[in-house]
Formats: sequence, C-alpha cells, structure tokens
Amino acid sequence: MKTVEALSVIDQMTADARKAGWHMARSTAEERREALHAIAVALETESSQIVSANAVDLGNADRSGITGAMRNRLVLNSDGVTKLAAAVREIAEQPDPLGELEDQVVRPNGLRVARMRIPLGVIAMIYESRPNVTADAAALCLKAGNAVILRGGSEAIHTNRSIASSVKLGLGASSLPVKSVQLVPTTDREAIDVLLTKEDDIDLVIPRGGEGLIRAVTQKSRIPVLQHYKGVCHVYLDESAPLDRASSIVHNAKVQRPGVCNAAETLLVHRGASSLLPEIARRLVDDGVQLRGCDRTVPLLESVGVPAVTANESDWLEEYLDLILAVRIVDDMEQAIEHIAEFGSGHTEAIVTDSKSSADRFVTAIQSSTVLVNASTRFADGGELGLGAEIGISTSKLHAYGPMGANELTTKKFVVLGDGQVRP
Repeated sequence: MKTVEALSVIDQMTADARKAGWHMARSTAEERREALHAIAVALETESSQIVSANAVDLGNADRSGITGAMRNRLVLNSDGVTKLAAAVREIAEQPDPLGELEDQVVRPNGLRVARMRIPLGVIAMIYESRPNVTADAAALCLKAGNAVILRGGSEAIHTNRSIASSVKLGLGASSLPVKSVQLVPTTDREAIDVLLTKEDDIDLVIPRGGEGLIRAVTQKSRIPVLQHYKGVCHVYLDESAPLDRASSIVHNAKVQRPGVCNAAETLLVHRGASSLLPEIARRLVDDGVQLRGCDRTVPLLESVGVPAVTANESDWLEEYLDLILAVRIVDDMEQAIEHIAEFGSGHTEAIVTDSKSSADRFVTAIQSSTVLVNASTRFADGGELGLGAEIGISTSKLHAYGPMGANELTTKKFVVLGDGQVRP
C-alpha cells in the first residue's frame, strides 16, 4: 500500500472511530451489555468460518517457517472460538465501569466533590500473532464505552478478518455503531506509521507482541502508548519453602506454557532451600527444560547427575519464551529482591514460602505489576484474575499497571455538586 493510499484509509477509519466514540460515550450499560451478547452469539454462529480462516493462516505460517511460541499463539480451533465467546459473555456480565460517582467528599464550603469513570475515547490496538486479541480487545473496549481500531499481524490476517466480521455482525444486531470496532484491512506497515500520527483522533495506543514491535510503536507514536516490553518473571524459593509445593509451582510456571509472557524465566533459591533444587531440577529436565545456572547451582546439580550449563550475565535479562530456565542460588531474600530489581521487567514475581513474615516482606518490597504468594506466575492473566479477558499487561505504571480489563480502559473526571457557591 502506498503512503497516500494508507493515509486515505486510516484517515477515514480514525474519523469514523472518533464519531463512533462520541456515540459510545453516550451509550447505556444495557446497550453495551446487549451488544456484547450479540457478538458472542455471532462468534459461535461463525465458528466454522473462523476455524477455516485460521487453517489458512496456519498453512501460510508453516510455509513461512513460523514455529514455536509464535505458531502456538496463532492456533484457534473450535474450542478456542467457544472460549472467545465465553470470555465476551463474561465481560458483558461484569459490573459496568462507567457513570458511578466515586470518592465523594464534602468540602468546608458545602461543595460535594466526586470522581466519575468515563471512556478514554478511541483506542488503537496493534498486535502480533494472537487472533483471540481481536475479540478480547473489541469486547473490553466496548464494555468501557470506547471505540477501537485493531491492527493485527500479517500471520493472522485471515483469522482476524473472520473474527472482526463476526464482531461486525453482532454490532449490526445491536444499537451500538458498527464502526465502533474496525480492523485495519491491510498488513502493510505503512498503515501503522500513519495510524501512529493520528493524535487528534486516537487517545491511546496499546501494542501487544514482541519487544521489537512495542519499542518500534513507542518510538514512532505521537499518541500515548501503554508498554509491555517483555516478561522476565521470577519464582523465589524462600528458606521455608516445602518441596512438594515448590516443585509444583516451579514446574507449572515454566513448563505449562513456556511461550507466554507470564511463564517463569528465572528461579531464585535461598541457599537454605538449595537442598530442594536437585529434585525440582530433575523434574524440569525430564520434561525438556534446559537449565542455566549460577556458579553455585551448576556444581550442585552436576553432583547429582542433573545437567546444567553455566549462565552468563545476559541470561538474567532474558525472556526465553522456551523450555529454558535460569537458576541462581542467593544468600537471602534481600539478595533475591535486589536481583529482581536489577534484572526484572516489572511483570510478575512469585514467592514460595511457609513464612507469613517472608511473604509479607516480599509482597511489600517487590514493585512488579503482579506479585504472587504460593502460586504460579501463570496466574498473571486477566481471565485468571477475574477480568474476563485482558487487553494486555502493562509494565509501565501510567495509567494502568498489570493485566488490563475494562476498568483500565477508562479515566476519571471530577464532578462537583453545589447549591450556588462562588469562589471568594
């Protein structure tokens, strides 16, 4: 697509989205709820078409040599479509995030000051590989009263178009504007470049994908960007960690789905719990995990016949998205906290412990967006945390932090109620 053509297409889409956003801001909670249910029905009705479109994308991916985590994220079968529709329904039935007066206080002069949640307006979602984002992002933006422009990756273009068509069918059966959800029709990168210049029509850009995509969007955008560069997630085994619990949590955090951002990438072990490491490591290696250990870890594991290679400094920064785990034995919790502060990405950290004081200290000291006590890092997910779905995970603290649901797609305005007060 030539730049002139891209400009024309994006100009029309953003103008339509801005108008749809005005309508969405005046929509009622019931209108948004009914629209989401209509979209869920449309997704189920069009399931076979969506799966067929996904088969085309998977065939193209195989011919292009796409493998591993990226291909895994691309797959959408009939069960996956059913889950998409269920997530849309769950979002529909959540409490409405808009319109209620919150944080009310009465000033000495009698003014009542409150805050009210309102939509952000128009959101641009730029994402790779995951076609489920098309439905999740549409549903969350609509729930929060926003219009959204979706731009998925070329590897999922047929699936994204099919899902977007289903969303359009659902909106057509509702009172909400059909243009409140639009999919950029081209996979040409020039369209993204143009989209990122439309600060008069778009209020927020959310990139979701690899670190390269997010950094490129952040560098080019004239519009505020919510960032999530990578997920370097840690599990810390405290001195009091029981073996069964530690082994189960570490194994799940690394092995259950290694190619996602909330999978564990580094295991930190208190030296007082290092006796747990051989059995935990053996289980991981038996399931195909390659271990990269510190200068205390490697000799310990080699002494019991568990293979491990020596980690270098870059391993502590690495988001492997694969069956690879960096392992470091630390002197105490303070050293674990310092390690996370230096090498972590602000995503998710977990502690395994039988000590309440250790748990409390870890939760207070760790500043990442999600901190878990005695649970796998894999729970750092909007669906698992009760958001229904998530539009992404923010590791930048403004304006949202962590998994983002409908509430995180709003802002607050002041509402001031008086009975004739004037300022002296």
